[in-house]
Amino acid sequence: MPLRAKVASSVSRTAAALSRAAGRGDGSVIGGWIGLKIDPELLAHLAAGRSVALISGTNGKTTTTKLTVAALEGLGRVATNAFGANMPTGHTSALAKAGATPYAVLEVDEHYLARVLDETRPRAVALLNLSRDQLDRAKEVAMMAQMWREALAHHPGVHVVANADDPMVVWAAQRSGAVTWFSAGQRWHDDSWVCPECGGAIERAGGDWRCTSCPLRRPRPHWVVEEDGVVDPTGAWHQVKLQLPGTVNIGNAATALAVAAQFGVRPADAVLRLSSVTSVAGRYAQVERDGRLIRLLLAKNPASWLEAFDMAEAAPTLLSINARDPDGLDTSWLFDVDFSPLYGRRVLITGDRAYDLAVRLQVNGIPFEHVTTFADAIAAVPPGRLEVIANYTAFQDIRAELDRVN
Repeated sequence: MPLRAKVASSVSRTAAALSRAAGRGDGSVIGGWIGLKIDPELLAHLAAGRSVALISGTNGKTTTTKLTVAALEGLGRVATNAFGANMPTGHTSALAKAGATPYAVLEVDEHYLARVLDETRPRAVALLNLSRDQLDRAKEVAMMAQMWREALAHHPGVHVVANADDPMVVWAAQRSGAVTWFSAGQRWHDDSWVCPECGGAIERAGGDWRCTSCPLRRPRPHWVVEEDGVVDPTGAWHQVKLQLPGTVNIGNAATALAVAAQFGVRPADAVLRLSSVTSVAGRYAQVERDGRLIRLLLAKNPASWLEAFDMAEAAPTLLSINARDPDGLDTSWLFDVDFSPLYGRRVLITGDRAYDLAVRLQVNGIPFEHVTTFADAIAAVPPGRLEVIANYTAFQDIRAELDRVN
């Protein structure tokens, strides 16, 4: 690297280490922020010489990134932004901290995919899904698909691994030079009833879909989730044994296998490594506290709440909602969530915007109890399982009370 980049990288690592030592965070952002101030091209310098995979989408990025890292580690050391800092500052900090590695797998915020494509020149990019998120500041879903489509057009040599079940993703990826399609199922459809190409209606039948007004339709997938396993492009079925809950994570595993295959990893080898992943930056972590077995689930938008309800057991459930800057300030999305799976459970609510959640649950006719702190929630339920479902900063608050469990 040029001398300026070397200095910037060294300062980045030092700043991140000082942040961690001072208890001000994990250093996953501040190190990269300072490094990029010294050398605006630092991310490109740090990515040079590595085989890079990028993982982007509205939901599932952090988990799929962790699974992809596990799949690739049989080849050598893999740099990654393990704490979910998915903007260029986080990528820079992660690569600077990792030092020289042959591989990197980076989770990328969907808004920043074009920039990170330019700066990292990846071997592969995985496109998971697109749905509404952070309504007060994020772009409308079709606009995001357009951004992806234009970004990929400037990188025809990048191999794209894309979700065949999401019309927005298919439209964004369909003109790329090389595409591997995966099918993991898509339960959330409310952001893809209208064709992004022509505005016609999307018609669904079983697992298939097509536009009723133009040729856009679901491509034939190369990788398919089937029961508790994944079928690869040769037709071989591989059982996937995960320590992560929910059918959605079988789909994330399928994506990881498809990305790893672009690096020459055999599915039979990769699938064995996926079972080593037990939690992801606190997501799915189980912690015992005062006789309660607490499981943490992150849900930040309607699509991810749908999946969280599928993962959660029929046990007392704490819901926590904030509306700070990383969450988005608009909580109207709560009315797009179907809370009916909570019928019959004991439900507790907390967080900065607990009253917004209270109104939504009252509309659904779901009884609830309001608690002001996480400690009060633990005290209010009997010994046994407590499911916790929270949006981003609420999740981090609870994770901090549990000693930043990973």
